[in-house]
Amino acid sequence: MPDDGSLLQASVIFLLTAVVMVPLAKRLKLGAVLGYLLGGVLLGPSVTGLISAPQSVAQLSELGVVMLMFLIGLELSPRRLWVMRRAVFGAGLAQVVLTGVVLALGAWLVFSLPANTALVLGFGLALSSTAMGLQLLAERKALNSPHGRQAFAILLFQDIAAIPLIALVPVLGTAQSTDNNGLWHLLQVVVSIGIVFVGGRYLLRPVFRMVAKSGLQEVSTATALLVVMGTAWLMEWAGVSMALGAFLAGLLLADSEYRHELESQIAPFEGLLLGLFFMGVGMTADLSLLLSHPWQVLGLATLLLALKSPLLTLVGRTVGRLHTQEALRLGLLLAAGGEFAFVLFKLALQHQLLTTALYDLLVLTITVSMALTPLLLMAGARWLQQAPAPGSVPPEYHQLQDHGPRAVIVGMGRMGQIVARMLRAQRVPFVAFDNEVDTISFTRSIDNIPIYYGDPLRAGVLRTAGAEQAEFFIVATDDPETNLQITEQVRRRYPHMKVIARARNRQHVHKLWDLGAHPVRETFHSSLEMSRQVLLGLGLSDEQTDARLRRFRQHDEAVLMEQHKVYDDEAALIQTARQARAELENLFESDRLESRPGVLQQPDA
Repeated sequence: MPDDGSLLQASVIFLLTAVVMVPLAKRLKLGAVLGYLLGGVLLGPSVTGLISAPQSVAQLSELGVVMLMFLIGLELSPRRLWVMRRAVFGAGLAQVVLTGVVLALGAWLVFSLPANTALVLGFGLALSSTAMGLQLLAERKALNSPHGRQAFAILLFQDIAAIPLIALVPVLGTAQSTDNNGLWHLLQVVVSIGIVFVGGRYLLRPVFRMVAKSGLQEVSTATALLVVMGTAWLMEWAGVSMALGAFLAGLLLADSEYRHELESQIAPFEGLLLGLFFMGVGMTADLSLLLSHPWQVLGLATLLLALKSPLLTLVGRTVGRLHTQEALRLGLLLAAGGEFAFVLFKLALQHQLLTTALYDLLVLTITVSMALTPLLLMAGARWLQQAPAPGSVPPEYHQLQDHGPRAVIVGMGRMGQIVARMLRAQRVPFVAFDNEVDTISFTRSIDNIPIYYGDPLRAGVLRTAGAEQAEFFIVATDDPETNLQITEQVRRRYPHMKVIARARNRQHVHKLWDLGAHPVRETFHSSLEMSRQVLLGLGLSDEQTDARLRRFRQHDEAVLMEQHKVYDDEAALIQTARQARAELENLFESDRLESRPGVLQQPDA
């Protein structure tokens, strides 16, 4: 922290550094992660010394990783894992095991490290950066490419694999003293996981249900933070990594109706704190080590990239069934070390599996390898641009309905439920939102409809649900003002999307038209059906009734279009309504004279 110990001053320094360095790094196509790392290096004792004690912000910065693990847990519903099982548990498992074993053997045989240290080092370096990998794919618009899909699957498995690795480090460390202590610690891990599982299974949803009914946004945010930080603290108190508790909490809520609301609440904190984590890593980088032993650091970073990249390419080519150049892209993208290696090695340092000198060397090596990755991708872009046509996306990815909905429904009342049932019958993937907790619980209890709690006026809720990929946005709430607000925001955020909105009356229709939506009057069609039944009961035939209703519908729609030009002028609106009524009577009188005699065709009194 700064010399005067001012938390406010430190916050200003961190935020200013992020605001300057991250956009600069992205402008240079280096990625935000590298910007945070370089910003941390500038703040650290090795350069400016603005933050003289980097370890003082370590615990706060680790909350970024904790929240990242919580969000990863939210994404890992059992159904999604099952659909992606071949890519995740095939290529992902092969990559972690193959790379981890090769690097561990190298550390044990070549560098003569102890077996338990070599094991932690090998599998820690086998992990890649999820934050950097996904961001680089997003910046290059390659998330849906074959190598992007495969990279996501491998990163997903690495995130899962990080959990047992983090839990294993204290066991390996305490095993140096007595086996009984190691077994007792393992028992503590199992018991604490059981407590989190039981509590999350039977307590979390009732708590969120109670908070949602209160309708207070700040309480909802506080509850989301309480769940993440509370489970993390519980696991740390039990002697296990905080990330493990957060991951389990997210996993338990992956199928919850509050999933998207939680994700939108946590994501802003996760982004800032994860950035602080990377800056903390940069601050701990010992540049004097790079200056005193440049060839050793650069040599280890190059060795890491040279070993991981071919192994990743091999896995992508054989297990992932990618084209050669797509597999090479995969190898370059994930060859560097990752953020979980920092967590793993720091934990290993605390349990005396790594010396301080080795830890500093590993941190600097991973930092340099991450810094080289964007440069390698830029250098290889021209060489790999002649790649063959990308292969088709594996068919199992199309089953991930929650990952790419074609329609979004807001408001699951009478109209919204009918639309949802129709889409469900046609097997069209959609996602629905409502603010009524009882409606959500009832709908989920009778059918497996993907309905979630959340306020669509908050951009984060729609973004976490993948709304930008949808083709249709159905606004079906029973509040006209809310429908207008949602329609306005959706049209502004997603101009490509077709908005179909529920309209209360004719004035509401005009306002929705002004916003570029397609309005549907909530009682118009049902009123026409009632009129049809009346006309049939009065003696008209089916053909006559259908003709009269068709005539009425066409006339009414034409009048509505004409009134849209003057709907804000009350006098002109009344005049057009009177003219329309007279025209409709004349049209029906003509139909009456031309039709066959019937019950309704008596002379006017």
